[in-house]
Amino acid sequence: MISKASRPIVHAALAAILSMGSARALDISGAGATFPLPVYAKWAQSYSKETGNRVNYQSIGSGGGIRQIKARTVTFGASDQPLTAKELDAAGLIQWPQVVGGVTPVVNLDGVGANELVLDGPLLARIYLGEIKLWDDPAIRARNPKLTLPAKPIVVVHRSDGSGATFCFTDYLSRVSADWKEKVGENVAVEWPLGLGAKGNEGVANNVATTKGAIGYVEFAYARQNRLTTVSLVNSDGKIVAPGKESFEAAAANADWASAPGFFRLLTGQPGAASWPIAAATFILLPKQPQDSAAALEALKFFDWAFAKGAAAAEELDFEPMPPSVVTLIRKSWAANVKDANGKPLLN
Repeated sequence: MISKASRPIVHAALAAILSMGSARALDISGAGATFPLPVYAKWAQSYSKETGNRVNYQSIGSGGGIRQIKARTVTFGASDQPLTAKELDAAGLIQWPQVVGGVTPVVNLDGVGANELVLDGPLLARIYLGEIKLWDDPAIRARNPKLTLPAKPIVVVHRSDGSGATFCFTDYLSRVSADWKEKVGENVAVEWPLGLGAKGNEGVANNVATTKGAIGYVEFAYARQNRLTTVSLVNSDGKIVAPGKESFEAAAANADWASAPGFFRLLTGQPGAASWPIAAATFILLPKQPQDSAAALEALKFFDWAFAKGAAAAEELDFEPMPPSVVTLIRKSWAANVKDANGKPLLN
């Protein structure tokens, strides 16, 4: 519980800005990850109704978001791949986690319901390496003795654009498969050994939904919205878990954000019997010395509003809000690092 006396400086600054009002509506722009689009869109709609100010967010992928914020063509960038402290310093940016969600494998298999198919990390890596080609492969059947699996080819679907979801997915595969790490590795874009490429979570979801025998990976909210068949995974504790709020929360519960420079922290492969193995935080990137101070302040107001009032909307979409202790760290980072054109703290 945060006492009134210890509220971050940014609260007072933002309250003062709000009390001054605005003679006209202010628009701010953001671009990046498709992973958090459902919750950012819902927040933006509610925020606009409450304040009259609009947040225009383009879901172009994490790679595009990083490029655009580095070029200063948007007010803020969004990425599921966090930048290291060194990368942030070189680009003149700050970074913070906004919500936690999860990437989940999805399949299109007749007679197989949500979370009925169980895969483990090495199996998933072998499928994406092209080593397991049929759904009735003995290795898959051994994991799923009660399922009737078809003797059909596995159609692999992956992202074709620079993607934080790809980073999370390939980071996970690199943790569980030495072959994957050696042959492919982890990044927002990789040289896929095989498969159909699709742009955005939307593209992967559409390809899986329309292709019998397909397997892909999407952010969980997209799986739910498109009524895709999600897969259960064996986590690092050897437990079978399904994707969802509880398993995402379990994965994020013990993350040590306080000792993470620039909030660089990955949530893939977290220990814990209930932890989803491909959980991920999604991050916001903002210039330390923005060219448009008014827009940067409005962006901070929006994300502060989201921390204060957006938790319920996030949970409805199967995202996990950041813990209050982490929000306190984030607000302190804003106050300490975001400065105006003269180098003075923007929030003082």
